[in-house]
Amino acid sequence: MAVTTLNGIDEVRAAKGRHLGYSEWMTMEQERINQFADATGDRQWIHIDVERAKSGPFGAPIAHGYLTLSLSNYFLPQIIEVQGFSMGVNYGVDKVRFPSPVKVGTRVRAGAELIDVSDINGGVQTLIRITVETEGSDKPNCVIDSLSRWMV
Repeated sequence: MAVTTLNGIDEVRAAKGRHLGYSEWMTMEQERINQFADATGDRQWIHIDVERAKSGPFGAPIAHGYLTLSLSNYFLPQIIEVQGFSMGVNYGVDKVRFPSPVKVGTRVRAGAELIDVSDINGGVQTLIRITVETEGSDKPNCVIDSLSRWMV
């Protein structure tokens, strides 16, 4: 996969409205889900009790929504590289949605679109919509309107 590189404020502004590409596929393994459960204390059975989850509402264990959200930090550098700034920082999110669960054993990836670019003191703020999807599914797993600030 080719990473989209944006160099400097003018290229970032010019990319507004553009789809930036996709990450590589990643298999959601039970071990990753268990590690997230251990790190956060969210040990609900739909995530970590494999046998019980098989007869549960999803037919398999599912990843935590916040695990799926946090994978944006894994996927985004595979999609976009921003250069020509003294620093970039995560500023937050405007909106996060979890339309469908990620079942253990499925493959997921993210796509990203640069929705908005606005001027701020000392640089620009971007709103990138990151969409996590399961291979073969029409419904996304997670849609994140992520805000970043790029300082010149």
